[in-house]
Amino acid sequence: MHVNRSFSNLIGLAVLLALTACGKKQAPPAPPIPEVGVVTLEPRTVPVTIEVPGRTSAWQMAEVRARVNGIVLKREFKEGSEVKAGQRLYKIDPAPYQAEFDRANAGLAKAQANLNAVAAKAERYKPLIAAHAISQQEYDNARAEHGQAAAEVAVTKAALEAARINLGYTEVTSPISGWAGKSQVTPGAYVQASQATLLSTIQQIDPMYVDLTQSSADVLRLRREMAEGQLQMAGRNEVKVDLVLEDGSSYPFQGKLQFSDIAVDPNTGTITLRALFPNPQKALLPGMFVRARVQEGVNNRALVVPQIGITHDAKGQPTALIVAQDNKVALRTLTTMRTADDNWIVSSGLQAGDRVIVQGLQKVRLGMTVKPVAAELSPTSPAAEVAPQPAASDAADTNAE
Repeated sequence: MHVNRSFSNLIGLAVLLALTACGKKQAPPAPPIPEVGVVTLEPRTVPVTIEVPGRTSAWQMAEVRARVNGIVLKREFKEGSEVKAGQRLYKIDPAPYQAEFDRANAGLAKAQANLNAVAAKAERYKPLIAAHAISQQEYDNARAEHGQAAAEVAVTKAALEAARINLGYTEVTSPISGWAGKSQVTPGAYVQASQATLLSTIQQIDPMYVDLTQSSADVLRLRREMAEGQLQMAGRNEVKVDLVLEDGSSYPFQGKLQFSDIAVDPNTGTITLRALFPNPQKALLPGMFVRARVQEGVNNRALVVPQIGITHDAKGQPTALIVAQDNKVALRTLTTMRTADDNWIVSSGLQAGDRVIVQGLQKVRLGMTVKPVAAELSPTSPAAEVAPQPAASDAADTNAE
């Protein structure tokens, strides 16, 4: 009996211990502090560029037009081919102009013969008037005839020169070297000088102009930023221009800004800029639409934030999450100036030394303690992460801090 009672007590004690152990709940382990990638802001020197639309135009362009009336006998160039200055392009029937030249030439010979005759007469009258063998009137008439004959020679010389010029216009030559466009007339067509009939167009496309348009508001903003010391002028002789073609590809040659117009177009509110680009491969053709990146100045103390680190709130204002001094997440409302590659240039809301979260945004919320590490960014990093938008009350509390 004593043994059974002891065994029963042992069993009861074991059951009691098991019930006691089941009644105690084990505390869960503390969650790990999330790790986020941050970018520590430091002032940098960033070129200030604008991207503006533009169209290409030939460096030199000449419209070949008829300068005499007549029938086109032949065309002596291939459309779309390169021609040289002075090369003959068209031949207009020269027959009537050759006849006019011959007539003027004969008229000059006649006038010259008459001049010689009256000159000899006037010369013979000189000793006669001295000997009083002829009257003064006769001598004066001889001198007048000499003067009239000399004037007639001058008139006929001018007529001959005009006839020679018109005869030369029957051979239509290229005024510049370049590429010939479509011929507007065919052999047998009648052209007129009075209507300045267009025959063809010659364009020189190496180098090539690119005419750009910039809004006057951008010009005012740029001047204001320079006056406030935020930007420095890049320098007229140093302004470089890069092109993006219609298919999105980059043009391999860099151009230079030639001038900026001083007048604003009242219809569009824009200012015209002109850049000059080398075009040795003839990749640029007149009339092409392009986009140009123009370096207008330099910001020597720019705060640059990767675009993946900036989002926008419900009001459309740019915001960023930063890691504060106590390693807690805080929200900042920003003012951005412009983009620079894959970054935003921030003018207010952040300061040098701030740690902006650019990786791990989906894991954090305001006020959370995080572990900041230097972000590893590459030019091809996708902007896949989107920062969670804080509630209105949280944003207000954070801004108040």
